[in-house]
Amino acid sequence: MATRNSGDGALGDTEAAAGATPSAPASKRPARDRIFETARELFYQHGIRAVGVETIAAEADATKMTLYRNFPSKDELVAEVLREQERDYWAWWESVTACCCGDPRAQLEAIFDAFETKACNTDVHGCPLSNAALELHEEGHPAQVVSVNYKKELYRRFLDLTHRAGAKDDDLADALVLLMEGASGARVTLGAAGPVRAVARSARALMRFHLDGC
Repeated sequence: MATRNSGDGALGDTEAAAGATPSAPASKRPARDRIFETARELFYQHGIRAVGVETIAAEADATKMTLYRNFPSKDELVAEVLREQERDYWAWWESVTACCCGDPRAQLEAIFDAFETKACNTDVHGCPLSNAALELHEEGHPAQVVSVNYKKELYRRFLDLTHRAGAKDDDLADALVLLMEGASGARVTLGAAGPVRAVARSARALMRFHLDGC
């Protein structure tokens, strides 16, 4: 892995790239794909600001010039990565809820069951869109716009499901969003053996309280 340092670009583009060793299979794919996939992996593992374009280019077996031919700026590369991660998340959401026969409560339960499994097994660094929103909090930043719009859509979907499940107000949706957001953070700080392992049970308890009155 190449050494990363802060640079003088908007997001730190002047890090040393010595020692980067791209894998042989990666070098056979189109340069744009290699750059995009490398950036996505490095941003999630190390953070967006910690990874500069020279490191991305070197580890993707490309040049900085090639990167900028495919992506106008690092900011736009970050935004494109987040858009792809958002698309992946909604595809996951649809696959999880597809087997619930349109039952909104069952869909909510399925979402939290799958979220707990996913968080405990794979989401070592939490939600990449949440991470980006915290790291790149400048108003109007392309990546910030993607992250904020994603969270608004997540909240809208929870509002829709909870109201269709019988909630009389927005309190259940508020609580479930806070639970999911908190669980993502707890996965990062306290690990898979921490509170995230109880997120599905907690979601069901909230549903019983708000929908069944018990």
